[in-house]
Amino acid sequence: QVQLVESGGGLVQPGGSLRLSCRASRSIFNFNAMGWYRQGPGEQRELVASITSGGSTNYADSVKDRFTISRDNAKNTVYLRMNSLKPEDTAVYYCIADQGGSRYWGQGTQVTVSS
Repeated sequence: QVQLVESGGGLVQPGGSLRLSCRASRSIFNFNAMGWYRQGPGEQRELVASITSGGSTNYADSVKDRFTISRDNAKNTVYLRMNSLKPEDTAVYYCIADQGGSRYWGQGTQVTVSS
């Protein structure tokens, strides 16, 4: 079992930046992949970005060139740096971890982009 705790969400103006963090309760070194999903109001949950144990990354088209995912194995943490935020990025952001055929979810952190 793995517990994931997200932090870093909040209210930001359009064009601003935020960095989300997701800390795991144990070592992420052997995790197959970690990533971020989001769910906006009245929308389905969608994959935003993911990163494998080897460091390969994948992004949704809507966030390419604006968001960057990274992981720090020593800190058991994955990050999502979000730049040039838009109102349509408003959502609850969830951290996920894939390991041993199981997927674990965090509780989510709210990101609101509004002037």
